[in-house]
Amino acid sequence: MATELDEVRAAAIAALEAAGDLTALEAARVAWLGKRGQISALMQRMGQLAAGERPAFGKAVNELKDEVSARLTARRATLEETARGARLAAERLDITLPGWPPRRGSLHPLTQTRREIEAIFQRMGFAVERGPEVESDYYNFEALNLPPDHPARDMQDTFYCGPGRVLRTHTSSVQGRVMARRAPPIQVIVPGRVYRRDSDHTHSPMFHQVEGLLVDREVSFGDLKGVLQGFTNQIFGASLPLRFRPSYFPFTEPSAEMDVECVVCGGRGCRVCGHTGWLEILGCGMVDPNVFTLAGYDPQAVSGFAFGMGIERIAMLRHAIPDLRLFFENDVRFLEQF
Repeated sequence: MATELDEVRAAAIAALEAAGDLTALEAARVAWLGKRGQISALMQRMGQLAAGERPAFGKAVNELKDEVSARLTARRATLEETARGARLAAERLDITLPGWPPRRGSLHPLTQTRREIEAIFQRMGFAVERGPEVESDYYNFEALNLPPDHPARDMQDTFYCGPGRVLRTHTSSVQGRVMARRAPPIQVIVPGRVYRRDSDHTHSPMFHQVEGLLVDREVSFGDLKGVLQGFTNQIFGASLPLRFRPSYFPFTEPSAEMDVECVVCGGRGCRVCGHTGWLEILGCGMVDPNVFTLAGYDPQAVSGFAFGMGIERIAMLRHAIPDLRLFFENDVRFLEQF
């Protein structure tokens, strides 16, 4: 019987040592120490022994079971340590290697253009003003000589957001606010977002404008042309042809639109310029006397001019971009060019 126990001990220990991973070790445990394992089978043979042999045999089998269990625990600890080491080696991070540099962003081309426009006019002595995007009907329309029944309101394609409240259709709405709190002379520009119901390759429901206003004594249309000519020379270069065309705006009289030669086609005519060779970039004119009266100014004592331009249009001309919608599609390939 002692020889048989020695053989079982040797076989069990050899099976445990031969297990190369935790799965194999678990299989060896079941085979030798499980309820139906070989050591448990030895205990079931006690009923076949004489009464005097049972105590010694039972003691010997229990000692065998304890020894194999201890070897199992030791082997499990070894295999777990080996597995942990392999996992750590596979997951090792070499902190001495150079890291991945973060990708640097840049200003959106519209922001770049807005800042350049602001800088040009600030060098001419204009201050930068801001105003609310959710505007009252009064400042967006009435203070600009557009009473409730004025047909020109239909030109604005307005988003209404409640009684007497609109998403401003132009930054001209800040004109009335500035004149209401300040006395002449006034020389300001107003950049910001505006909203209209319009969308195609040259229009967007939300876009950006820069409004300009100068009020003083004896201001002439020649002063307006001089300011806009100086702006055009700096933003586009003196070689770009421009022209003024008579137009109509309720808040200026006389009024004009200023065109520059289409930079996409070089004046030959294309889809962007409507095959005319020219692109309108801003509207302008002398401030209507009614606007001064509504602001509490004496139109006999002061005069002034106003102008408004789309920042998107300026950026399109600066960079020969054929479709305004590219500014809002967030295509990184497009934005990285700026």
